[in-house]
Amino acid sequence: MRTFLLIITLLLVQTTVYAADANIELKSLRVNLNNQASLQRGAQLFMNYCSGCHSLKYLRYTSMAKGLGLTTFDGSIDKDLLMNNLIFTSSKPHEPIEVAMPDVDARQWFGRMPPDLTLTSRERGPNWIYTYLKSFYKDETRPFGANNLLVPDVSMPNVLVNLQGEVIAAKNKGHSGGQPPLKLVLIEPGSMTQQEFDSALKDLVTFLVYVAEPHKLERYSLGVWVLMFLMVLAVFAYLLKKAYWKNI
Repeated sequence: MRTFLLIITLLLVQTTVYAADANIELKSLRVNLNNQASLQRGAQLFMNYCSGCHSLKYLRYTSMAKGLGLTTFDGSIDKDLLMNNLIFTSSKPHEPIEVAMPDVDARQWFGRMPPDLTLTSRERGPNWIYTYLKSFYKDETRPFGANNLLVPDVSMPNVLVNLQGEVIAAKNKGHSGGQPPLKLVLIEPGSMTQQEFDSALKDLVTFLVYVAEPHKLERYSLGVWVLMFLMVLAVFAYLLKKAYWKNI
């Protein structure tokens, strides 16, 4: 009985959390993993703005470099290009992508260690990540001066504020049952235009989708050959069946 009540309680808590996220309609984003230039820009954006707190511990630098096309003419990893553009710690190319921030400092600043983002796109989906990154606004009541419409009272600072610009949350006069009570208003532009910022976020989300399943495109390509093999096998299986049953 206690186990049953515990399960019900956990389900109710989980439902409450996802209900809080569901107050905002998620923005739609089309991800193209074949766009290697977008993946490279997204990787650079992640390493510059996210890797200080978030790890990608299920992915190694060398695997990432190969997937991003950071290779020489003979197909080997271009370590100079990798070290100069994507590795900003003392990590070696063959090591997983970990953060240099000590666990003690992370708990003191954020209350807990920032989560690993390797599988986030598979858990939440690219639309959720894109909407989350677009939903930050200025809030002086928060420890880092930022809040988020999608995840209220978030402990994460708005690390992309210099790119996007200063955004505040204003009351949505046209608020109805299908609209959030607050809307975001840009009051001071950043180093990017809004179109450039949206494009940068798309690159970042595309990279996170790639990180969650680096061999996805290879799997798709292999799947075509497997289906072709099964089709040929089906023909021979049918002919074999006819040969077995022709005298019956």
